[in-house]
Amino acid sequence: MKKISTAFAVALGAAALAACNQSPQEQAADNIEANAENAADTVRAEGENAADATRNGADADGNSAN
Repeated sequence: MKKISTAFAVALGAAALAACNQSPQEQAADNIEANAENAADTVRAEGENAADATRNGADADGNSAN
């Protein structure tokens, strides 16, 4: 969750800096792109968390392949 918050803060800061000399259409396009990237990051993080939970569950019950 901390990675997502950091990524969002960085994206927001970059968008604010980039918005200085852009048209409204360019700003909207950049916002759409940033939102899509944040959504992809969120999905990836959720997948990694689910995989980790599955691995930890396998380790806890002794069914680990290692």
